[in-house]
Amino acid sequence: MTDYAAFSRFYDRIVGDRAEEVARVLGYIEQYRPSATSLLELGCGTGALLEGLAGTLEVTGVDRSPEMLAIAAGRLPSARLVRADMTAFSLAARYDVVICMFDTLNHVPSFPGWRSLFDRVYEHLADDGLFIFDVNTAGRLRGLHGAPCFLEEFDGNIVMMTVEPAQGEPAPREPAGGWLSLWRTQIFERQDNGLFRLHDEQILQLGVPLARIASALTVRFELLTQESLDGSPVSDESDRVYFACRRRPAH
Repeated sequence: MTDYAAFSRFYDRIVGDRAEEVARVLGYIEQYRPSATSLLELGCGTGALLEGLAGTLEVTGVDRSPEMLAIAAGRLPSARLVRADMTAFSLAARYDVVICMFDTLNHVPSFPGWRSLFDRVYEHLADDGLFIFDVNTAGRLRGLHGAPCFLEEFDGNIVMMTVEPAQGEPAPREPAGGWLSLWRTQIFERQDNGLFRLHDEQILQLGVPLARIASALTVRFELLTQESLDGSPVSDESDRVYFACRRRPAH
C-alpha cells in the first residue's frame, strides 16, 4: 500500500468535499445503528471524513502515512489517531461503527489482505456493530485501463492521472481473483521561479468481483445492503459500490 508521502499536501484539494460521504455514512448509522457513539475509520488519511462525523461520534482513525496523520491531527486535535497498517492493527478498544471509505480497501493489493482487514474489523466491532465500506468495482478498474489521461489545474499546480494494468496488457489476474491496476498520479507544483516541481505517486488498486467480497464477509458479518454510487442495479460493472454489514455474534 502507498504511504501518500508526496501526495498528502495536495490530497484534500484534489479529492474535494466529503459532504456526500459524510451524509451517506450517517444515513447508514441512522438506519442500522442509531445508538452508536463511537466510530473507527481505517485509512483515515487527512481526517476530512472524520471531521464531518466527529460532531455526533467519538472518532478514532488508523492510517499508515505519518504525513497524512499529521494533517488529520491538525484538524482533529481531540481524536485518537494511530499510525498502523489497517490489515494488521490491534487497538485495546471496540467500536459501534467501523468504516473504510473512498475506495481505500482497493489499495490493499492482495485478497488475503482484504480478508485480514475483515478479521481486524470483526475484532474491533462491538456486538452487532456496523461495518461500512465502499469499493471501486473490477469492471470500473478494467474500464479505466487505457482511458485518456485525467488532467486538471488547481491553485496554479497541475495534476495528471493515468490508470493502466499493473503489469501490462491484458490486465493480470491476482491469484485470489481480481484486477490489479496501477494509478499514476503526477503533480506538477508551481515554484516561485515559474518552474514546476514533480511529485510522482504510484498507487496499486485491486478490483475484486462483488460475489467474492460478499462470500468473504458472510462468515462473520450479515450483509445489510449493497448500493451503487448512482442508485442503479449493483453489478461488477457499477462505478462504485457501498456495503453496510452487521457483526455476527461470536459462537
